[in-house]
Amino acid sequence: MPVKAVQQFMLGTVMNQEAQARETMEKMKAAGYEGIELCAFMIHPSGFLVKMMTKAAGMPVGNGGKLDWTRLVNESGLKVVSIHQDLGSIERNPAAVAEEARKFGTDRIVITGMYRFPYGDADEVRKLSERLNRAGTALHAEGIRLLYHNHNCEFLKNASGKNAYQIILEETDSSVVSFEFDSYWCAECGENPLAVMEALGDRMKLWHINDRGTRQTGPCMTPIVKSDSMELGYGAMPLEALSGKAKELGVEAVILESHRNWVDKSPIKSMERSAAFLKEHF
Repeated sequence: MPVKAVQQFMLGTVMNQEAQARETMEKMKAAGYEGIELCAFMIHPSGFLVKMMTKAAGMPVGNGGKLDWTRLVNESGLKVVSIHQDLGSIERNPAAVAEEARKFGTDRIVITGMYRFPYGDADEVRKLSERLNRAGTALHAEGIRLLYHNHNCEFLKNASGKNAYQIILEETDSSVVSFEFDSYWCAECGENPLAVMEALGDRMKLWHINDRGTRQTGPCMTPIVKSDSMELGYGAMPLEALSGKAKELGVEAVILESHRNWVDKSPIKSMERSAAFLKEHF
């Protein structure tokens, strides 16, 4: 069975201090999670611009970058399933990126997507695929695997009639580039996540899981309600079918991540509520 984990992004606001981070990871273990996925810019001090850009995207990183994450993770007993990293850092110093991965006991580095990138330009996406191949080759030489994580922008159609995700899948070398599929962002832009899983096949090594729905409780003022992330099993995503496909493909870890709209505005309560679905299906 795949490892059940939580993305550090989801917990950034409740991991600002050492005691708080330790307590949060204890609650993760108690809820049944076995792992955590780290972000390079959350386990190191990050600059003002990074914090502002991630906050603007609805993903506050918190202030835990000065904590000793190696010690905290070791003490927690949680497995580091992977580390999110930016492509530029890998290109500049793949050996250092690989060394940090080994320090945390993982062989997976995940590209988190590109800021200010023209995903609607097929030629630029092909150039990105070439960069991913080179970065994947460099990490492979260090014994580390490279994965690419999507958001919704990769599903923009371009003049070729394809979307960026299709091009990346076709143009990258399967021996050095794999994928961490985020089904929420795929569904958010109207694509079929089950069909994308089928296309990825065994190149899908990790799965970012989330549900999508609304907390509307009473009469709807209009026929249209705003949807957002939800706890697993409380939204409208076909998570049972997706879970079956993930197991069929041999996915190595299932990683919970949501950025907001938590029950009682608490990422801890949200994480604990979602654990029931993961326990049932994994």
